[in-house]
Amino acid sequence: MPETTVHDKSSYINVVFILTDDQGVWAAGCYGNHEIRTPNIDELAKTGMLFKNFFVATPVCSPSRATLFTGRIPSQHGVHDWIRGGNVGPNAIRYMEGETSYTDVMAKHGYVCGISGKWHLGDSQHPQFSFNYWYVHQKGGGPYYNAPMVREGKLVNEPGYVTNLITDEALKFIDLHMDEPFYLSVHYTAPHSPWINNHPKEIVDSYDNCRFETCPQEEPHPWTKHNLHCFGNRECLKGYFA
Repeated sequence: MPETTVHDKSSYINVVFILTDDQGVWAAGCYGNHEIRTPNIDELAKTGMLFKNFFVATPVCSPSRATLFTGRIPSQHGVHDWIRGGNVGPNAIRYMEGETSYTDVMAKHGYVCGISGKWHLGDSQHPQFSFNYWYVHQKGGGPYYNAPMVREGKLVNEPGYVTNLITDEALKFIDLHMDEPFYLSVHYTAPHSPWINNHPKEIVDSYDNCRFETCPQEEPHPWTKHNLHCFGNRECLKGYFA
């Protein structure tokens, strides 16, 4: 991005970056899944660009998020797995300390930067990467109702459904900064686990008769440690699809 002055800002475009969490490429209608309902994702794919040969350096959430922010692979930025500790409290760790994000560059050139949703790169209580609007999940995963969030630097448990809360905060940011160039990260926790009793019942129940034949059918990998109880479990699959 070239050096600019305040008079050039009228030519800036606003950017909204939407990120889902642990969503397989197979779990979207635009990629051929005829069972799952993803109308908004499908519309974005229809009116935008659909990548069919796009790969990540790691399938795990925290390293992928760090790579997205920095443009560096895990062996460079140092986050190799999902972050288990150092999220909040006196022992919080800034795993991205010393790294530069594209949001740092955008802020330097006049953008106001906000994030609503999942951060999970350490020290969630304090804004990083030049974000001056900071509404994030305290940790990584957790309940979709009464979710642990950080609001204005305070640790809170938010009543309501966290997917809606993330959306509402994103819309609030847009309303606040409509008259200036802005960048907004909207990082949903869905469809990450937990899946059972964590989503609106009417949506979950709408998949009662789904055969889930579009889900991966392979046997669990020998290294698989988490969520083995969900393999072949229809209630888990209904929650994931919801």
